Amino acid sequence: MSAPAAIPTPVTQMRLLIIEDDRESADYLVKAFREVGYVADLASDGEEGLSMAESGDYDVLVVDRMLPKRDGLSVIGSLREKGIRTPVLILSALGQVDDRIKGLRAGGDDYLPKPYSFAELQARVEVLSRRNVGPAEETTYRVGDLELDRLSHRVVRGKDELTLQPREFRLLEYLMKHAGQVVTRTMLLENVWDYHFDPQTNVIDVHISRLRSKIDKGFDRPLLHTIRGAGYMIRDGLR
Repeated sequence: MSAPAAIPTPVTQMRLLIIEDDRESADYLVKAFREVGYVADLASDGEEGLSMAESGDYDVLVVDRMLPKRDGLSVIGSLREKGIRTPVLILSALGQVDDRIKGLRAGGDDYLPKPYSFAELQARVEVLSRRNVGPAEETTYRVGDLELDRLSHRVVRGKDELTLQPREFRLLEYLMKHAGQVVTRTMLLENVWDYHFDPQTNVIDVHISRLRSKIDKGFDRPLLHTIRGAGYMIRDGLR
């Protein structure tokens, strides 16, 4: 692979997830993408990568095929089965025609054999990100003095920065996106947990309780409310 060329920084900052177990290659990719203006996260095995891809909000995934714990094609297949359509670029030393066909049929959107030019890799990532562009979405949600930034994954209430786990962040993001509306358990299961049925689990109650303790505890007024018999709502000043 060659060193990064001087390519202009993207106008809007894109979020990448790089799933690569080779430390030298992984460090190179993360550093190179950050230097040209991307937000780049790293997962070092297939299981970690799958979890991060499910819970994060990424524009493009860069996935190595040969990974520990779960191989790259298995990761991609699992994401597609769950309806996660984030564009995937497969980066692999397996570069024969049959290998590339297998990767694309597994759900990959592009396939770049190693060794590669970083300039070409960046260009391909930019093309994939454009495919993923839909109607413009807000990148920051605010309810009262609570603010969530989707790009930096920062949550602040008043002057306090809050630390949330990835699933808690997704839960809060969904609630704030629908601020002032009743959000049902079914809506949360389908959009935060990707379940398309109610498994009679208390997972929502547990996460709501944890989230409430982080965003409301110690503040003058609660923002996260339980609407009895209906669901949950985030709203400022609800009585």
